Amino acid sequence: MTSFEAGKTYKTRSICDSNCWFSITVASRTAKTIKTEKGKTLRIGSYDGAEFVKPMGSYSMAPIIRAA
Repeated sequence: MTSFEAGKTYKTRSICDSNCWFSITVASRTAKTIKTEKGKTLRIGSYDGAEFVKPMGSYSMAPIIRAA
């Protein structure tokens, strides 16, 4: 399984605008959560052999950042 690592930056494109990028930098992590450098705590999920987080919440067009 691909996991988030502290100190690394992960990013994804917006589903609506390919010029818009969402990114997070992992400051620390536990088994079930990560904390970003901005102090936000995000719950980790897993799908298809990789961990993921939803930094903007959960809604129909929400960005999903995978640890790939």
